Amino acid sequence: MARKKTSKKAAAEPKMQGYIAGAGEIVEENIISTLQGNFMPYAMSIILSRAIPEIDGFKPSHRKLLYTMYKMGLLGSARTKSANIVGQTMKLNPHGDAAIYDTMVRLSRGYEALLHPFVDSKGNFGKFYSRDMAWAASRYTEAKLDPICNELFRDIDKDTVDFVDNYDNTMKEPTLLPAAFPSVLVNANTGIAVGMASSICSFNLSEVCQTTIGLLRDPEFDIMSTLVAPDFTGGAQIIYDRKALENVYETGRGSIRLRGRYVYDKFSNCIDILSIPQTTTSEAIIEKVIELVKSGKVKEISDIRDETGIDGLKITIDLKRSTDPEKLMAKLYKLTPLEDTFSCNFNVLIAGTPKVMGIRELLSEWAAFRIECVRRRTYYDLHKKQEKLHLLRGLEKILLDIDKAINIIRSTEEENMVVPNLMSGFDIDEVQAEYVAEIKLRQLNREYILKRTQDISQLEKEISELEAILNSKTKIKNIIIRELSEIAEKYGQPRRSMIIYAEDIADDEIKEEVPDYAVNIFFTREGYFKKITPLSLRMSGEHKLKDGDEITQHFETTNNTDLIFFTDRAKAFKSKASDFADTKTSVLGDYIPSKLGFDEGENAIYMIPTKDYSGFVFFVFESGKVAKVPLESYATKTNRKKLTGAYCEKERLAAVCYVPDDDSDVVLISTSGRALVFRACDILTKTSRTTQGVAVMKQKKGHRVISARLLKEDILSDPERYRAKTLPSMGQFPKSLEAEQIPIS
Repeated sequence: MARKKTSKKAAAEPKMQGYIAGAGEIVEENIISTLQGNFMPYAMSIILSRAIPEIDGFKPSHRKLLYTMYKMGLLGSARTKSANIVGQTMKLNPHGDAAIYDTMVRLSRGYEALLHPFVDSKGNFGKFYSRDMAWAASRYTEAKLDPICNELFRDIDKDTVDFVDNYDNTMKEPTLLPAAFPSVLVNANTGIAVGMASSICSFNLSEVCQTTIGLLRDPEFDIMSTLVAPDFTGGAQIIYDRKALENVYETGRGSIRLRGRYVYDKFSNCIDILSIPQTTTSEAIIEKVIELVKSGKVKEISDIRDETGIDGLKITIDLKRSTDPEKLMAKLYKLTPLEDTFSCNFNVLIAGTPKVMGIRELLSEWAAFRIECVRRRTYYDLHKKQEKLHLLRGLEKILLDIDKAINIIRSTEEENMVVPNLMSGFDIDEVQAEYVAEIKLRQLNREYILKRTQDISQLEKEISELEAILNSKTKIKNIIIRELSEIAEKYGQPRRSMIIYAEDIADDEIKEEVPDYAVNIFFTREGYFKKITPLSLRMSGEHKLKDGDEITQHFETTNNTDLIFFTDRAKAFKSKASDFADTKTSVLGDYIPSKLGFDEGENAIYMIPTKDYSGFVFFVFESGKVAKVPLESYATKTNRKKLTGAYCEKERLAAVCYVPDDDSDVVLISTSGRALVFRACDILTKTSRTTQGVAVMKQKKGHRVISARLLKEDILSDPERYRAKTLPSMGQFPKSLEAEQIPIS
């Protein structure tokens, strides 16, 4: 409930100038009703009047701007200042000059965002592929309509589309533009509404026209035979995946992989990137490359710079000696926005309803819209010619006796009786009589009237043809086909986006080249890690440790070893030895909880180095249960750093022990002083990491298992004494506690 409170004194004040009835009263409203009453109209306004394009290919802001420029006479004329256009557009678009100018920029030739720009611009209009290259203010730039707009406004004055009042009812504006080609597919269009969005990629004009012609002739026409793939203004390369394209063509949803195009200059040993995906900017690519170089993931680059100029986009990458440019670009495609995807969502307003459509359905809707435009244009022409024919037939009757017409006009005493007298004198209607009465005196001669009436036969023929067109859908389709062919021939351009096939691209995983060499790794009880080369270890002294800390694990391995750290919160963190810098014994080393991003209070309790993930992990619980889990359960195909559910949390963990094979012996130590030796193969392997395990060492009340480790010769003098015949077992006490000290760590 929303409640507003005011004092009784304020409510009781007498009425005066400016008094609003009901102001200050307590009002109770249901929040659901409030949202429905206020938010839903806003959402519908965004969907219908702002963000989603209609079948002519334009959002309302685009249409208002272009129509204003058309009415200003900027089609086929000289340019005018952009500020002038923006000001005039505000008569139709009340959203402010900044929003209008932004719209003009995105439609302009200078911005280069469209395959076929609608605004012929002059001045700095920025570039779509640059985030930082801002366009100049509207007072500095000039613009006019591009010649292709002739096809957008073709016969707009012949009642081809409906007109409505503008926002203040002072002028009319079209609800749609009678576009003579499917501009909805020719130029890219994106928009985000409330609860839905639209993202339409651009296609080559010639290919779209050919496809539309094919569908007009045969509804089952194979679209992919003419509409090969999208075509983006930035060029780039389209990675052709037929199944993905078929899905986009059929459903209107899907994604298309794009990658930048480059050339290698072997003399300068540099790579020039000449086009990038439509979805990114040159600054984003350069920043990502610099980040990769600084982090050491890309070591083949010595310099990168933006050399974009009047010739267009150009990003230059200087290479180090002996660098393979193809391998480097394969790595950059993987790690930077140089390869990206364009997500398609062909959401278009059809009769005021948003609808996601495939190419076939979308072109069918456009064809239906265009058929109606041609039909209305034909009816308009027919009506005008019928009116003209009607006037000429009245003029033809005057030809029979011009002197009579002159005599009627001359003998009529009152002016308002001229038309009625002509009507009765020649048996013509009021419209014809009015037309005759308006003829100048010098034109009331046989020659003038004969010349005019000679058009009657031609008009009758044209009217007959127009009526035939109106009565035949096939003839209307043929007109559209002819217009599409003319447009494709006049405005068609070669494809900008190159097509490469997915199977021709090596999609091998990019592995970072890490030098492999022998190292010694150390792990302490407090969670510190050191990686030291053998040479440095031989030349160093004692290890520097925190007070009370000690080294619990030491391994001789190589730099490419994987490391798994188990924590006291049933998690496993994965890393690589190469992620740690080589160090010396005189430093504390890397603190693992900080290095790997542990939660607050979480500690590392055990480390396992591995290359092939062979062997087993034994989780020994204080109750005497042991869980045997294959180490390969912790291998992941992706580079996941953290694995939750590393072991069972229901039991209190006493120790973790890595066992290389089933022939290994494991010794458990209890607080009672007992020891138990068993073979690894005696424990059943569990596939689940969170298994509770099986009972191995029985415990008396008050005692628990405190240690587990691989059995080595120096641990027990008589291992067979402690070996259990059956499990679970209590284990054995040593013969003499003084004679045999069993280590617990």
